Amino acid sequence: MDRVPLIEFRNVTKRFGDKTVLDNLSVKIYENQITTIIGKSGTGKSVLLKHIIGLLKPDEGTILFQGKPVDKMKKGEWEQYRGAIAYLFQNNALLDSMTVFENIAFPLRQTTNLGKKEIEKRVLKRIEDLELSEAIDKYPSELSGGMQKRVALARALVEDPKIVLFDEPTTGQDPIRKNMILSMITHYRRKFGFTAVIISHDIPDVFFISDRIIILWEGQIGFEGTYEELTKMKIPLIEEFLRSLDGFQDELTGLLSREAFRMHYTTMLGGTAKSVAISAAVLSVRLNILQDALGPQPAVEVLKALGEYTNSHFNAIGGFSARYSRDQILTIFPHTSVEEAKELVAQFALKLQQGVLDNINGAAMAKIGPQEGFDIYIRAGVTEVLPNDRIEQIIERAEAHQEIIATHRCNCEGSVQ
Repeated sequence: MDRVPLIEFRNVTKRFGDKTVLDNLSVKIYENQITTIIGKSGTGKSVLLKHIIGLLKPDEGTILFQGKPVDKMKKGEWEQYRGAIAYLFQNNALLDSMTVFENIAFPLRQTTNLGKKEIEKRVLKRIEDLELSEAIDKYPSELSGGMQKRVALARALVEDPKIVLFDEPTTGQDPIRKNMILSMITHYRRKFGFTAVIISHDIPDVFFISDRIIILWEGQIGFEGTYEELTKMKIPLIEEFLRSLDGFQDELTGLLSREAFRMHYTTMLGGTAKSVAISAAVLSVRLNILQDALGPQPAVEVLKALGEYTNSHFNAIGGFSARYSRDQILTIFPHTSVEEAKELVAQFALKLQQGVLDNINGAAMAKIGPQEGFDIYIRAGVTEVLPNDRIEQIIERAEAHQEIIATHRCNCEGSVQ
């Protein structure tokens, strides 16, 4: 039996004058997942989000919350539903005249009857949860873009919502900041247990955190499912969309996008005799720290450095690479045996150990105490690529052979031990 969606649109149509923005649209959003909505401009992404939060009502069709039609709810039920949703605006929408504390307290003061002490208790808890203690009395103009985003998220979470809607959360950010914001979303989603719905144009970065993807196409659902399912679809509409992504590079690491990587891989197999050796390596990075203490920045910085090293080292010898999960890189070595590939990875590990920490941002390091640090583990697994192998099969075999190839001890001065 299928589980009941947290939110469901059934045959929803929305028109503005003569323009139909949502056209008989049906879609399901499930609890405790990150659902990402993508599509070209003007396809109705923001309109869909505004229907979830109740800012717009459908002209036709029904929206359900936990199986109950929203338009049939009594006043108390509607208020409970509306109170379960928080909205994180694209520009953060922080009030410049208020301090961080006051911005986070604002929704509690406006929408609840809580007393002053209870409001202070809840606000201070969220400030602690999102590592904002140093900014408590500062104004938005005094904060970095990343810290402003954390303040906006703290304000969204202060009422303990079941659902948080993110409208283009990474627009205008550089690659490092984009990945930090996306890592922040997935980190706090796990920590607080909310359901996230994201509108985003940041492909492929957003795919690495998404449980499900929804493609809007001319007011309708072109696709609904996982990214792995998306890449296997043979529907003309989907293929047209994916072809539009082929030129996208993984901005954080400089590696190929997954679509470009698949195209390289398919082309290589088509033009290579089956007797020619081909190998692959899966590299992954792990940090032995709690992100509650340091936030997502160290992991993002290490992954960026790992990707850059992978590109510069393996491209020179004919390899090609892509990031296949948030912290995992796959490299294909044409005309290379498994033993030769293992030697290439060993050489790579030696160079990596000397340089990777140089690229870690000093701001992240400064958050660690003088006697404290964290360890970075780089793991690698090498496997043969067999005729007709799917990429998922290659990754699974390589992961089975993974072992630590480099360990770095990182302290607040950035030294390696």
